[in-house]
Amino acid sequence: MREGKAQAFMRTFVRCWLGGACFNTRGMQNIGMTYAMMPGLRAIHPDSAAYRRALRRYVRHHQSHPFWLPCLAGIYLHLEQNIHDGRFPEKMFYKVRDTTSYTLSALGDSVFAGSLLVFWALATTAMLLAGLHVAPFVLGLVLFAGLQGFRALTFLAGLRNGLQFLERLRRWDLINWGARLKYANAALLVVIWAQIWPQPMVWWQWVLGVSALTLFGRFVNTGLVSRVFAAAAFLLMIELLPEIGLTAQRIMSVMPGM
Repeated sequence: MREGKAQAFMRTFVRCWLGGACFNTRGMQNIGMTYAMMPGLRAIHPDSAAYRRALRRYVRHHQSHPFWLPCLAGIYLHLEQNIHDGRFPEKMFYKVRDTTSYTLSALGDSVFAGSLLVFWALATTAMLLAGLHVAPFVLGLVLFAGLQGFRALTFLAGLRNGLQFLERLRRWDLINWGARLKYANAALLVVIWAQIWPQPMVWWQWVLGVSALTLFGRFVNTGLVSRVFAAAAFLLMIELLPEIGLTAQRIMSVMPGM
């Protein structure tokens, strides 16, 4: 790879941080994606007509998880080089692009947005409630550095291996790792709840609260109840909990043998 092309590919990687720029309801991330791809496309397609055709392949609708944008950019550059060399049919690009972007989008929503970001937020909250201040900062710094390393690694892997990198990515088993992380998030949520629960802690109130939260979460997950209604019902239960406790104590006081 010539030095000029390497520098162009590096500019594409750097521009991936601006993938959300000019986000719009019609093309979603298409403007940011096109802007990121421009240096690499120019290096691959020196002919002006070929360069313009390549740009038109990216101004269409594009949507994926932003953490995967460098990986997608690397894969697309690999495909563009194959298109330029005549080893990949140009008409197949759109189908491959859409399938790859939507697959990684679902994976990113599950692993990053649904697991890892939640873990960071819950762990930071638990440490701050425990009176720790340095540890949350270190955790955030480590996760941020890890994310940048992940973006660089996947960009280079996509650039070198193209679609073959997706097979290696499948062996990473990220979906199951995300599921395991959700169990850790559930444990952290219990820890936070114990930290903010009014003292002294009454066991039956704790059991009632955990059961209600689990039930509401189940209803929301199955789609039987909207999140807004479940949150309102849970807050109402918290407001009524003291009255429920007083009523239970009165009943127990008048019962024989109590």
